[in-house]
Amino acid sequence: MITKPTIDRIMEATDIVEVIGEFVQLKKRGANFIGLSPFVNEKTPSFTVSPAKGIFKDFSSGKGGSAVTFLMELEKFTYPEALKWLAKKYGIEVEETVEHKENREEDNRRESLMIVSGYAAKFFHESLLETDEGKSIGLSYFKERGFSADTIKKFELGYSPDQWEAFTGQALKDGYLEEFLVDSGLSVKRDNGSLYDRYRGRVMFPIHSFTGRVIAFGGRTLKKDKNVPKYVNSPESEIYHKSNVLYGLYFAKRAIREEDNCYLVEGYADVISVHQAGIENVVASSGTSLTVEQIRLIGRLTKNITILYDGDAAGIKASLRGLDMILEEGLNVKVVLFPDGHDPDSFVQTFGTSVFKKHIEDNKKDFILYKTDILLKDAGNDPIKKAEVIREIVESISKIPDSIKASVFIKECSNQLQIDERALLSELNKMRQAKAKKDGDKTFRTEPSVPDEPQFFDEPQEKLVRESDAQEKEIVRLLLLYGNKMIDWDGIANTYIGPFMIAELSDVEFDQPVCKQFIEIYCQELENGVLPEDQHFIHYPDKGIVDLTVTLLATKYALSENWYEMHKIMVPDEQANMKATILGAIFHLKKQKVGKILESLRKQLQTTTEAADQEILLNQYMHMKKVEKHISDYLGSVILK
Repeated sequence: MITKPTIDRIMEATDIVEVIGEFVQLKKRGANFIGLSPFVNEKTPSFTVSPAKGIFKDFSSGKGGSAVTFLMELEKFTYPEALKWLAKKYGIEVEETVEHKENREEDNRRESLMIVSGYAAKFFHESLLETDEGKSIGLSYFKERGFSADTIKKFELGYSPDQWEAFTGQALKDGYLEEFLVDSGLSVKRDNGSLYDRYRGRVMFPIHSFTGRVIAFGGRTLKKDKNVPKYVNSPESEIYHKSNVLYGLYFAKRAIREEDNCYLVEGYADVISVHQAGIENVVASSGTSLTVEQIRLIGRLTKNITILYDGDAAGIKASLRGLDMILEEGLNVKVVLFPDGHDPDSFVQTFGTSVFKKHIEDNKKDFILYKTDILLKDAGNDPIKKAEVIREIVESISKIPDSIKASVFIKECSNQLQIDERALLSELNKMRQAKAKKDGDKTFRTEPSVPDEPQFFDEPQEKLVRESDAQEKEIVRLLLLYGNKMIDWDGIANTYIGPFMIAELSDVEFDQPVCKQFIEIYCQELENGVLPEDQHFIHYPDKGIVDLTVTLLATKYALSENWYEMHKIMVPDEQANMKATILGAIFHLKKQKVGKILESLRKQLQTTTEAADQEILLNQYMHMKKVEKHISDYLGSVILK
């Protein structure tokens, strides 16, 4: 267990914008930051980060919390894992109350697979650098490819000895369980139950998660035997889903955000060579066809993708149709073709960084226009083929969600295809109508408009179904916002709002479970001599408490400054009359509780037959009605002042 002083140091050092910015492209909006949700697919940003409060809120998925919560939700970290990730990022030494071994005793299956993958990466890397076989075969190969010692270290490149059980035998000897060796794909089980190494005799390319942990491997053979597959990759596992992973993304994400562009290449060597040349915003789909999930990973960081093709014309034509889904996700796509005989790896190794960059700048072309050019050349003068090309190009344009951008491409392609723009527009509309019909003749739904500057604003966020929940949550909201502020009212001074509210509500029983838990925690902290602030609850280990806190503190709506500055419209501020705000909330809740008591008494009066019991209940009812009237009168006087 991580000690509290360590947790406090981590929380103090953590910049929530900086942390979340590693995973989501954020843009400044007023005092806060917005971006596209990393949890759901959306076209309009609803993900908001408040640096002042140290929280995020995703209004699409409903998720929210601190930087720790974000890591737990996105990367499926445990609470200690998230803290350790932050500690590593900010160079904080983690102190634990009990010595913790990252070993085989880990009871979390997913974590166990992570641990054994990390162990394997270390084993292969050491085999490459420290064994005669690794140096003569693996290291020589990497040096021939032009990879420096720093690059080899950075990407944790390795070598698997050309022996049946070199890795497996050592792992079992070191105490790693057979179950995780097999399930991670590192070892293969024979029919007789024994294990052997999957990657023997191969140079190793570890595949990292978004947060930098090794989750899988790609192994390349150096043998010339045609019966031996060139690459062997990790099978799917609980920690590795190839459709959700881009090779090199962990090393590229910062550069992608800074450059606002992502270079997409084909293989491991392309990524490493281009990265080594100082162009770090480069990733690969690791030999698989690009997936929607991978596109969305890039889309979290930038809306611009540049695809770097080698000179294989057949391969280019085969991949063109599949790239339409990039357009469908709303990303901008450019294409760069390298000369025959060159891929990004060989080109940058041969000509250097400056020539590589210049080639990209001089030869990049919008995907639609590039595709049009390629298909037109292939069609030649055949009118039938040309008609097919036109339909295919219009189909690609129909995938673009931005209607203005689509109309621009229609205009450009009309010139390139030498066909009337109106004919292309007509075909585009037919395709969109057909798609709508295919989707079930559903009425087109427009996305709800979202203000340019969604912000955190101190007011209740939801109209809850149950009035009791609403009133209880209002009390919690006020405690979060103003509990540490001093009272300066007529007749009441020199006390904090939080303890005052708790004392006034000592006779009130909270019904909503999370609100009740919140009040209990608040009271306990007060008894310990601590006046809890919002950060105490934002970083609280219980998810329910965190969700409640963030929901009450966050909103995507904010009042425009123009209301007053341009239109001189005054909007009431609850802080302007804090007495009315606080007392109003307290007595509204009490009134609601009294109403529940009255309803209970009414039901009892309807079912009670004994005269004596009826008299008692009636007296109680009349008394509570007087209490209700007193509260109502008081509320009226307070609110109207």
